[in-house]
Amino acid sequence: MKGSNLLFKALDLKEDHVAKEFSRTTGIPFSRLQHYNKRNVLPTGEDLNRICSEVNIEPIHLMLKMGLINEKIKDAIQSQADKVFEVIKEELCNQVTDHSEFQLAYETKLGKLYKGDCLTLMRSLKSESIDLIFADPPFNLSKVYPSKIDDNLKESQYLNWCEEWSEECARLLKHGGSLLIWNLPKWNIQLADFLNNFLTFRHWISVDIKYSLPIAGRLYPSHYSLLYYCKGEKPKTFKPDRLPMPICPHCLSDLKDYGGYKDKMNPRGVNMSDVWLDIPPVRHAKYKKRNGANELSIKLLDRIIEMSSEVGDMVFDPFGGSGTTYAVAEIKDRRWLGIELGPVEDIIARFKQLKEDNDYLEQIRKNYNCLFTEESLRMREKKGLWTPKSVIKQESKQISLFR
Repeated sequence: MKGSNLLFKALDLKEDHVAKEFSRTTGIPFSRLQHYNKRNVLPTGEDLNRICSEVNIEPIHLMLKMGLINEKIKDAIQSQADKVFEVIKEELCNQVTDHSEFQLAYETKLGKLYKGDCLTLMRSLKSESIDLIFADPPFNLSKVYPSKIDDNLKESQYLNWCEEWSEECARLLKHGGSLLIWNLPKWNIQLADFLNNFLTFRHWISVDIKYSLPIAGRLYPSHYSLLYYCKGEKPKTFKPDRLPMPICPHCLSDLKDYGGYKDKMNPRGVNMSDVWLDIPPVRHAKYKKRNGANELSIKLLDRIIEMSSEVGDMVFDPFGGSGTTYAVAEIKDRRWLGIELGPVEDIIARFKQLKEDNDYLEQIRKNYNCLFTEESLRMREKKGLWTPKSVIKQESKQISLFR
């Protein structure tokens, strides 16, 4: 993954006054040079021409020094793979062994929870042993976590770490297994480029969740990204729930005009899209399982586990958090494996009161795989709005008229 501040390093602009002098010489505003440097993006157009002319460097050479690889460079590296490997093998192959430890913290009939670093556990697991992996890593937003991890890494450090655990995810997945990664679009867009080397892209799912106030100078960030990949050509399990038809919450009328196709509507509901508008943030104290930190909705993990796994499959979540993945997996009779670097007491306590999660999950699932929920169906009948039953009756009347 690309780092930052690599333009100035590539041009040997080690100090601010040297970079400012370079700005005056080339006629490129210093603020613009700083932008290229900070974001590690290649200058284009006249700026690129001026830089390359000033230091007598080819654009492709500059790209390589900045760690930027396009398809032409990839092809050239591939054609000279043996030579390139000889140059870089010492740096890449002398990996430092991680001697950190992990320990079993809790166990149920279906799963095991470990305390420790996820990479250490993952490296100890057998290849192609997991059916479904869901990962919700820290977002590198300078938050304070109970585990005391550094959540304010340089961009290159954070992305390199994400590459490490995501590559392990690819190794651990069975053929036909699925990987879903929950993160900010900023990070997932870069991680997707890396995952394309190992897995098959399925979907970029946008999940509409609003947590905070808008940020000045930007569009209001109102969605999280859920990357969905599988190992191999297609997933062995893909069974998304069908959802109720969208209707007005006040008057219960259709929000979409289905015209004369009401009789062709699937009574089990409408197809799920890759934009999820019905996943609530966990704000209410009744549903929170740990203090002082965000946690994921049971509804989100239920949807993922139902869509991408079967009863008895192995589900792995390398970032335990509040234990939502493990709780839902246990309730849905999936085997599960998890690890958390920070305190695990809240996760263990959650399993002592698993009935609460089970009851909530039952409420959620009542509203899936039906065209209308029981309550909305009853209210629509009272208001005289169409229902599957009324459409069938109308068709029967029309048929009888032509007999």
